[in-house]
Amino acid sequence: MKRLLIRADDLGYSQGVNCGIAATVAAGLVRSVGVMTNMPDAVHGLGLLAGHPVCLGQHTNICVGRPLTNPARIPSLCTPEGEFKPSRAYRDAAKAGKDFVVLEEVVEEIEAQYRQFKALTGKDPGYFEGHAVASPNFFKGLEMVAARHNLPYFAMGCPGQAVTFRNTKVYAYMPKDFAAYEADPFTGVQDAVANAHKDGCDLMVFHPGYLDAYLLDHSTMTTARVREVDMLCRPQVRAWLEEQPVQLVTYDDLT
Repeated sequence: MKRLLIRADDLGYSQGVNCGIAATVAAGLVRSVGVMTNMPDAVHGLGLLAGHPVCLGQHTNICVGRPLTNPARIPSLCTPEGEFKPSRAYRDAAKAGKDFVVLEEVVEEIEAQYRQFKALTGKDPGYFEGHAVASPNFFKGLEMVAARHNLPYFAMGCPGQAVTFRNTKVYAYMPKDFAAYEADPFTGVQDAVANAHKDGCDLMVFHPGYLDAYLLDHSTMTTARVREVDMLCRPQVRAWLEEQPVQLVTYDDLT
């Protein structure tokens, strides 16, 4: 039996995103959820998931909202207004071959978000990873904090290459036809299942959510989130998956 891990990212981004994620969890397919602990709506999102058997991870965020650390202590990460620098700043830096993130500063913020995760949930994260940006020092900081606290770090791998989580190879799925995927994300699920690996676990990362003003003002990913909610909540999709030779798992199941 092959294994498939379906994950939803961005709990806490906004109340609309929270409601979309909560709908997919209630529908039964999403069983691992990444929490953005710096966001004010993280409390709202966790409240919506209360009572559901879900593996919660720390979706460490350094590009949306305000940091938990005093911005004056981490100037490399923040705008003059005290907000995190947006993801486009990281993309522009990567294109120029630069990394403006100061390691000591990002470690301080990662630690703060870890402490907030424990304060909000009362436990360590079931997995520990980063949101959206490509920064070598951000990745290094995540590794350092994970090692310091013995946390289950899930690294960002290269496309097509497996990442080892604990002792399990995890293959992150990337759609081959983005136009078809955006029209109906179920095409991606079908493709992922058809090409699932026998020697590890396949991962599909979704960003389900409903649209609200905050999301529209701060994210370029909008209607795709709504389509993912719709697909992940369809009874036909769950029924189809139950007929396939795959077992739905969470990070807690990977040893």
